[in-house]
Amino acid sequence: MAGERKYSRRTAAETLEWINAIIDFIKPYRFFLDAHVVNFFTDKLWESVDKEWIDCLQTESVENLLLIPSGVVQDHRPASLKEYVLTLKSLAFFREQADLKKVIYAPSQVLPDLHMTALNTVLTQGMNQKKKHEIEALSAVVSSIARNVGVNTIIDVGAGQGYLAQVLCFQHQLPVIAVDACSHHGSITNARTERMKKHYAAKMRKSRYAVSLLRFIPNCPTFLFDICDDIRSEDRVLTMPKTVTCRVLSTDTLKALSKSLLENDDVEQTNIIEKGICEHCHGPSERVAYSDCLPSLLLAGLHACGDLSVTMLRTFLESPEVKAVVSIGCCYNLLSEEEVKDNDSQYGFPVSNGVKSTGLSLGKSSRDLACQSAERWRELDKDAGVHNFELHAFRAAFQMVLFRYYPESLARSPAIGRQGKALRHKHYPGIVGHREETAHNPPPLSSQNCKMESTWPNMNGTGKSRGFDLESDAMCDEASSNLIKGGNKYSLFEKFSHSGLDRLGLHHCQDTNLTGVWKETEPFAELIGPYWSLRAALGPVLETIILLDRLLFLQEQGNLLEAIMIPIFYPTLSPRNVALIAKKF
Repeated sequence: MAGERKYSRRTAAETLEWINAIIDFIKPYRFFLDAHVVNFFTDKLWESVDKEWIDCLQTESVENLLLIPSGVVQDHRPASLKEYVLTLKSLAFFREQADLKKVIYAPSQVLPDLHMTALNTVLTQGMNQKKKHEIEALSAVVSSIARNVGVNTIIDVGAGQGYLAQVLCFQHQLPVIAVDACSHHGSITNARTERMKKHYAAKMRKSRYAVSLLRFIPNCPTFLFDICDDIRSEDRVLTMPKTVTCRVLSTDTLKALSKSLLENDDVEQTNIIEKGICEHCHGPSERVAYSDCLPSLLLAGLHACGDLSVTMLRTFLESPEVKAVVSIGCCYNLLSEEEVKDNDSQYGFPVSNGVKSTGLSLGKSSRDLACQSAERWRELDKDAGVHNFELHAFRAAFQMVLFRYYPESLARSPAIGRQGKALRHKHYPGIVGHREETAHNPPPLSSQNCKMESTWPNMNGTGKSRGFDLESDAMCDEASSNLIKGGNKYSLFEKFSHSGLDRLGLHHCQDTNLTGVWKETEPFAELIGPYWSLRAALGPVLETIILLDRLLFLQEQGNLLEAIMIPIFYPTLSPRNVALIAKKF
């Protein structure tokens, strides 16, 4: 029955079967995959959809449209439409947060001795609720794998401001090297690390003082001496992350960096890797502590962007010193992709031989679509949904203006920025369209509950506004932006267009008939919601095929390693929540 998940990923054969099922299903809907919603009016995109579907959804409530990407159907809809929605749901990877303490995968337990504890206020300096949620879960997973495999050092790839690296060091007591392309991020990481060092050093001094006082307590209870032993065992030199500024442009870069960091004990140095790609390395005066065994590494990446996640997987396979990898990808729109010509290509998609053999090519529009979050669509209320669809109408109508009166601008594919949000805030400052709270708060990761932030991000699934790009599906900004309630839509469209022209450096010509464009497009504006909802339903499946391609890439290595794919974050709070975890035997 459509809608029931029936696919497995335990073996390479099962994963490839799942991938082929997706490819076979999406073939007839290539018109959705290749579409640019900004061209909704210019290309009359609604005409490519089954007329029975459009006629049905045209009168559907906004609330029901927002549920389509989550696989929710209504009884009155055509059978073929219900089959489309339910089949997509059955093909998409289930992304509700897993119970990490119960993750078992034959032949062994992948996350043994996983300890999930709340982060203290010192470690969470600068973190928002989303980041706290992610770091708390991911640090526990990385720590579990690192101790199980017995690695000496963790490399945090794309470390940003060092949140993960600092928690792994100070809370989980693991040596970490934080690698990021931005030197400013490295400076912030080092500054925060110094503040944390002072806090933990003071805490250790107080602990030693407390131990000394126990000696003077007559008939001191035995359990206090046990506590003393625990405190003494932790009385050590603090482990702090080392930061490296390095642009990881290829597998060779990351391999060379890994080898260099393991072989060189001087932490104040200049590294020259691939003609200066690696700029500098900085860290505390203490050496990274290695055991007597051969050096070994774990690569960890929280939302390593685009090809970087794939580079981590390749480095894991090609570098003997890398024993494990924990990768959570994002920004599929930035993946490199080329027509598959041979199995030696080093692009971000596809990476597995199985997917390469199918000849599948997604294209940028499909990779953009893979960033959609069904969970965030589902959590939007009616006003926020209307707001999103109306902004699509403005942007698509503005595309008609450019197409008709400024065709030369389309060849340059510039971006016009966040016009919709600015206009709504300016003209309707007192009306908000987001939910103050959600009924779907994430479950507690430890003794603390994660609460949802009060503002809702855009529906692109990344939590960031991509703006209104002329060559992409121009998504609206935050659903908390102000909404039209009985206002003059043409007036707003006119202001939207003037602002867009200014952003592009184009002068408003006297023969530009904005009124005519709006009158021509407005009768079809109500079709944008149904069209975009049907198209967004493909997003989770497209993300699934990208993730399964990476899993299959690892599974194709045979019995040399163990690999799993599990959702470790609450998806509404962090839509890109699927971790690829692999370790060598």
